[in-house]
Amino acid sequence: MTGDGDLPGERGDPPRDAGSSASRARISSREVEDVEARSSPRTPVIYEIVRRTGEEEMVRPLTSLWWSGLAAGLSISFSLLVQAILQQHIPDAPWRPLITSLGYSVGFVMVVLARQQLFTENTVTVILPVMAEPTARNFGRAARLWAIVLCANLAGTLFAAAFCSLTPTLPPEMRAEMIEISRAILGHGALDTAFKGVAAGFLMATMVWLLPSAEGGQLGVIVTMTWLISVGGFAHIVAGSMEAFMLVLNGAASPFEVTTGFLLPALIGNIIGGTALFALLAYAQVMKEID
Repeated sequence: MTGDGDLPGERGDPPRDAGSSASRARISSREVEDVEARSSPRTPVIYEIVRRTGEEEMVRPLTSLWWSGLAAGLSISFSLLVQAILQQHIPDAPWRPLITSLGYSVGFVMVVLARQQLFTENTVTVILPVMAEPTARNFGRAARLWAIVLCANLAGTLFAAAFCSLTPTLPPEMRAEMIEISRAILGHGALDTAFKGVAAGFLMATMVWLLPSAEGGQLGVIVTMTWLISVGGFAHIVAGSMEAFMLVLNGAASPFEVTTGFLLPALIGNIIGGTALFALLAYAQVMKEID
């Protein structure tokens, strides 16, 4: 026992909280490491990941870009096919589009997880390195990648549409369902379609931005963003081109109608949404920090 005038620690005894202080220090150190491991990457880190991805894509050989883009066009065609399958087996009800729109996500899941080249992903990944270093060489490399990937994507969806329309692969009722779904792309004027393309381009760029920090949740990010495109009735140039080609090949629309009524407006809108809006905002967030 301590004397009446003694205070704790005055007789050489260690302070009562000395051990607990050391313990707290050790715990704090572990907690710091745990926080760092669990926390999402900072915005400049995400920016740098996306920018480096764009740089890597811009220097890939032409043949690699072409075949990867062609594979993406083929894969994205399954969005329309799965939508038609779901629509065939779900009763007509006000909530049906909420379910059938999940089918729209299937093609995107295949493309993104397989790391295939999709034009609307490159609207943000390629533009970030161009904005960081706006040289003629970078502008040329970005234009080269965009042209190759877009042509390859459209060639893939054209082949898929021809395969579905001109071969006995699909039963007639399934093909009819795909054509019926496809008619929606011509249900709006060119200006409306362009604005719907802006929304789709922004959502696709958002998906690209979210993926680096998603870790094990990448599937959820892809499904959520692309489901929103479908259920919102927005215009995606590559997925919509499958629908456009189905209409043309089955005599439901002319090439001029789908080009001026959907393909060109959707393309312009996607570029604006993914590049002029999202990429500029993404760069503006970090330009002072990366400098």
